[in-house]
Amino acid sequence: MADQNFDLAVVGSGPGGYVAAIRAAQLGMKTAIIEREHLGGICLNWGCIPTKALLRTSDIFHTLHRLEEFGLSAKDISYDAKRVVERSRKVAKQLSDGVKFLMKKNKITVIDGEAKLAAKGRLAVAKDSKPVGDVTAKHIILATGARARSLPGLEPDGKLVWTYKEAMIPPSIPKSLLVVGSGAIGIEFASFYRTMGAEVTVVEVLDRILPVEDEEVSAFARKQFEKQGMKILTSAKVAKLDKGKDRVKATIEHQGGPTTIDVERVISAIGITGNVENIGLEGTKVRVEKGHILVDPYLRTDEPGIYAIGDVVGPPWLAHKASHEGVICIEKIAGLDPHPLNILNVPGCTYCAPQVASVGLTEAKAKEGGRKVKVGKFPFIGNGKAIALGEPEGFVKTVFDAETGELLGAHMVGAEVTELIQGYVVAKTLETTEAELIESIFPHPTLSEMMHESVLDAYGRALHF
Repeated sequence: MADQNFDLAVVGSGPGGYVAAIRAAQLGMKTAIIEREHLGGICLNWGCIPTKALLRTSDIFHTLHRLEEFGLSAKDISYDAKRVVERSRKVAKQLSDGVKFLMKKNKITVIDGEAKLAAKGRLAVAKDSKPVGDVTAKHIILATGARARSLPGLEPDGKLVWTYKEAMIPPSIPKSLLVVGSGAIGIEFASFYRTMGAEVTVVEVLDRILPVEDEEVSAFARKQFEKQGMKILTSAKVAKLDKGKDRVKATIEHQGGPTTIDVERVISAIGITGNVENIGLEGTKVRVEKGHILVDPYLRTDEPGIYAIGDVVGPPWLAHKASHEGVICIEKIAGLDPHPLNILNVPGCTYCAPQVASVGLTEAKAKEGGRKVKVGKFPFIGNGKAIALGEPEGFVKTVFDAETGELLGAHMVGAEVTELIQGYVVAKTLETTEAELIESIFPHPTLSEMMHESVLDAYGRALHF
């Protein structure tokens, strides 16, 4: 690779990096993207997309075991773990190839290698530890993402103790599994493996699962998981793992005293930390705090000409947040006037069964902030479409400012809520009050009617419950 000069160089091609590169190209910038592994980053290759392919399989498998409810029958329902994984990898490859096409379409130079800041406006690129050339650019965006955290004694080994990566490509479905951590990643894997027949135990150090979600949603989800046979221990921690030849004994400390369980595999899902090492930050003014790069509202670091987006700048660690940051960053560089990211308008989705989705403040957070609130709820059992689908478990909850009618937050648990949440995201972004939502017409019969009813309930006007 000969030395090359660009208006913009992006380090990392995940959903933040490749979207930033495309937007830059749209605005006329000569753009390069440098990627050390796979176009699309973790999300497309080892995260959001392949996990959803796995979860789709488990959804179908679950439905097949409920056929009698729908007047159907089938015999000898089974699965082939190898083909389940193959489909997931095929889906990931298709999306990664799609990013490759988008790079070509937008005339973005793709450089295969690992980039490191070498001087002002210059990146040294190496492949397999061998220098391959330099890239110079007026603007450099660091979109290096993050990796799984590990704790002493819980270090993944790729065989008995898995990260998300090994959990996505199991040679077979283990008969028993311990999941450490109950955030979105941990719960999605716990849900997948439980549905596929594994005995699953989840350990969470905090007092409830899905701790970023509304407390009522967390409690409801826990009851549903336990109904499915999942064992959940909260206010607990894994004190020790004793590895055997093909099994692990885990010592768990919790309120009832220490417990030992014997499982085939362990999944460590205790969070992530930014990839801030070996990218040349030493000697720059870029600040790093708690494993993440500090940026201003327009994603600028303290070093002129260097920006950072996505997981490397911290929570929420979500692909759509990274993409949005990429657009904000580029448009500010281009002299446009983008709105800074409003974290309260970033939706969160967990694709377990039942699904969980939310945006904005929880009821507790709103009250902690001194807000007087009006809260509405509507259950799936009161919705005709949910009953027709055979999915009557769940609810929708909305939180409004009692004085202004501002929509502060929305929280959902149940079938397809990861699709429904966007309605509330649009409403929050448009600064909608209850008045506009009440006056909006929701189609019948749809699950979305529950959103309307939840708003109506907050103001004592629910019609169907």
